Amino acid sequence: MPELPDVVVYLEALEVDEDEFRAALTGRNRTLKRALCDPTVFSGIGNAYSDEILFHAGLSPVQRTGNLDPDEVARLYEATRTTLVDWTERHRQAVGGGFPDKVTAFHDDMAVHGKYGQPCPECSVAVQRIVYADNEVNYCPQCQTDGRILADRSLSRLLKDDWPRSIDDLED
Repeated sequence: MPELPDVVVYLEALEVDEDEFRAALTGRNRTLKRALCDPTVFSGIGNAYSDEILFHAGLSPVQRTGNLDPDEVARLYEATRTTLVDWTERHRQAVGGGFPDKVTAFHDDMAVHGKYGQPCPECSVAVQRIVYADNEVNYCPQCQTDGRILADRSLSRLLKDDWPRSIDDLED
């Protein structure tokens, strides 16, 4: 009898408990950003909401899932739930009983997504980004990466020693 292929299960982040969330998140060791955006792990989070979730959890988008301690997983789980519930409610209020006319990932009320160069709503440090392919990662270096500026592959290679490595380097 032939073997059946593995069945892929897409988890709804709002329908799992913390243990199921942890198991899905840490199933493969990769960056938090990639894990949250992967539709074969969590259904429907995507690029914009992953930036917001990571900001509210206070976690770096490049932190590896295999390096998370229990407190970080708990913060990420809670931030995922509160962010998705909050934005679902905002969208429902905006459209009422209808269907949205314009669907976009950029919203003025977002904390970091699409806010490159603007002040972080928590600490006022300029939001930074990493651009890759057709996407970007937006994050607050003060709130999420202990003051470190994450390297953008193309720009950091071009600028080499002139690439800022900390918030202090940005101000110089």
